[in-house]
Amino acid sequence: MIGKISGRLDWRGGDTVLIDVRGVGYVVHVSDRTLAGLPGLGEAVSLYTELLVREDLLQLFGFPTMLEKEWHKLLMTVQGVGAKASMAILGTLGAEGVGRAITLGDQRAIQAAPGVGPKLAQRIILELKAKAGSVMAMGASLAVTAQADDTVLEPFTPAAPVRKAANAANAGPSRAAFTADALSALMNLGYGQGDAAQAVATIAGENPEADTATLIRASLKLLAPKA
Repeated sequence: MIGKISGRLDWRGGDTVLIDVRGVGYVVHVSDRTLAGLPGLGEAVSLYTELLVREDLLQLFGFPTMLEKEWHKLLMTVQGVGAKASMAILGTLGAEGVGRAITLGDQRAIQAAPGVGPKLAQRIILELKAKAGSVMAMGASLAVTAQADDTVLEPFTPAAPVRKAANAANAGPSRAAFTADALSALMNLGYGQGDAAQAVATIAGENPEADTATLIRASLKLLAPKA
């Protein structure tokens, strides 16, 4: 499985790019939004990738962040959503916009993507609404942008082991952890720290047993513009 490509941008097409990785060229399909954010020809570029395997076809799809890649994979679990439709939705809304639209049930936002009709938009919301919170809760770590330096080398530094207190080894997530994760996800979506913190605190006060996904969904409804 090819999960990430780092190289030099050799060519741009309508919805594809050619990335040269030490003499080997990879054709990668990208959304309009991703294409617009790429550097100039000849410059270093890095994309997270998802490989689509069919009987007579291999296609690489590229994403600037792991969060967008995860949304692509999740969107394609919906019947009727192929790679083309998924890329159109992400190209129109971005990863954060997709999460917000699904959580709030904003069918019109999803329909704004080329080729997505009302029935498909409704199906996406119905099938993914319960899953959106968990993906958004991971947003703070998954939204890291792929980077490539001029040498096109990706050094790896193992993460230091996390030390846990002996008496907390078997403890589950705390309420503080749920609220912190929900606040991080909301700020990653573009909400100000003050507004996000107030919304999370309000929901947590009303529902002390709420987990991260529940806090995010309820806070987004609270923060949504009133009609």
